[in-house]
This record gives sequence, C-alpha cells and structure tokens, in this order.
Amino acid sequence: MDADDATDRPVLPGPDRSRSDLRELAVRIQEVCLINGWTVATAESCTGGLVADTLTDIPGSSAYVLGGIVAYSDRIKATLLGVDPDLLATRGAVSAHVAKAMALGARARFGTTFALAVTGIAGPGGGSAAKPVGLTFIAVATPARVDIRRHVWSGDRIENKEASARAVLALLLGIAEKQSARVAAAARGVGPAEAAADPAASPASAPTSVAGR
Repeated sequence: MDADDATDRPVLPGPDRSRSDLRELAVRIQEVCLINGWTVATAESCTGGLVADTLTDIPGSSAYVLGGIVAYSDRIKATLLGVDPDLLATRGAVSAHVAKAMALGARARFGTTFALAVTGIAGPGGGSAAKPVGLTFIAVATPARVDIRRHVWSGDRIENKEASARAVLALLLGIAEKQSARVAAAARGVGPAEAAADPAASPASAPTSVAGR
C-alpha cells in the first residue's frame, strides 16, 4: 500500500481495556513467529517503546525480537532509521510516508522479517486542525510490502499510546497469521484457491483495535 493510500480508520469508541489484550496479541505473535522462524523489530515514536515492551513481556521473546528504536525526535528518525529529512520537512513526522520510512528503516537495520512503526500525537497537546490529537499512523514492513493504517484515537495520552500499540500488534498478527497459513498450505501441496477454502489454512482473526475513554 502506498503511503498516499493509507487506510483511514475512524475513531472507535468503546470501553476501557486492560493491557491483558496486549499480552494476548504478543503471545500469539510470538507463537506464529517462532513456528516459522520469523523475526521482528520495532520503530516507535509516540508509543515510546510500549510496543517493544509488550512483545518482550513474554518469556522467550528474545528468540524472535531482535531490537527496537524509540525515535522520538526528527533527528533520531533521520540518523538512526534513515528517514529522509526532506520527507520529515514536507510531510511531517506524523504522516503515512514517515511511518512507512520508519518501518523500512527498522527492517533494514535489524535485518528482520517484519518491522513495526508507530508515529502519532498522543496528546493532550501538540494537535492542530490538520493533525488533531490522537492522529496516529502505524506500519508493518514485510519482505514483500509495507501495510499502513491511519487512526484517530479519542482517549487520553495513556489510552492513545495503548490503542496505537494494540493496533500495530493486531496488524502484524493478521499479516503473520495469513502468511503462516500460506506457508502451511504450500507444505501440504494446497494451491492458493484451495487454501482460501481450506479451514486449516484460515488463521484466527486478529483482535480488533479499540480506542475509547
């Protein structure tokens, strides 16, 4: 998906959720990555390391989580993740283009199968009419593509950070489970059409990301 076409996700009101669902996402991500020998890296801005913290809360995560970068400032995004300074100047740090560049930069630097990126405005300040508080872009870089999503969260600062972590982990899980199903189907000699109708090749759906107060 091109950065210009980042999927827009509206504000999703809902009840408060504990971090137990973040842990569930991390457990499922670890399972699918270990089964397939896949690795993960993170590039975070507004979440401040929460995504990496969630993944590494699970025992055994060192077998697939190679590392992460908390790139809070534009200078660090440029120097450590290789984000083009001109891109930061023209598009802004909170943009689909920068989220994509952060994910690609992390994947290249850590040499992982997947890389996650989050950039946004957690609040309570820092927003504008064009880019309101809660605006967040997440991205997952894979060997084949970069998937990008746009969200606008409605919570307070902590809720927005948790919602962003939840969203990017759910996006990764969905991608990884689909790819794992394709790998398993190929191992069984099942073609693409058959795999689509094969229950054994259909991964469980990733939990829906929800923001709310």
